[in-house]
Amino acid sequence: MQELLKNVDENMELALDALGRNFSKLRTGKASPAVLDDIKINYYGTPTPIKQLGNITVPEARTIVIQPWDKTILAEVEKAILAANIGVTPDNDGSVIRLPFQALTEDKRKDIVKQVKKLGEDAKIAVRNVRREANDQAKKMKKDSAISEDDEAKLIKDIQEKTDKWIKEIDQTIVNKEKDVLSV
Repeated sequence: MQELLKNVDENMELALDALGRNFSKLRTGKASPAVLDDIKINYYGTPTPIKQLGNITVPEARTIVIQPWDKTILAEVEKAILAANIGVTPDNDGSVIRLPFQALTEDKRKDIVKQVKKLGEDAKIAVRNVRREANDQAKKMKKDSAISEDDEAKLIKDIQEKTDKWIKEIDQTIVNKEKDVLSV
């Protein structure tokens, strides 16, 4: 029983972690190196993330600077950023690439808040799926006579408490991200 509850907690925490990773990739008007996480270039025949090819810094709130260790890949990095369509046009000066992020308009902020809510809802669905699977396991344990009816009821109650806790955490994360997006 304790093993099942531990797995439930771990899997629900994974849903919250995934939400945090997804939120870090959203554009919020501030420059975040996380927007580059999924962008790869073909470096000597191997798809390599940009962050492994040089220094990435944020010298100002709305600018990311990419300084590759190998200057010959500047054009490739620039092409990959344009192809990724992250809403920024790279500025290549021959030694570094600057990504200037524009301030977000009110409409764009509202669109991002919609994305935040959708990502949050996806995380809640993941938590509920964990609950459903755990409840099914509890019922199977009861059916197999591994636990009593009272133990099954307690287990289902404990699973629901964990679900409520993680849903509350997700809701708070959504509220915090919305504030971040809507603050100018």
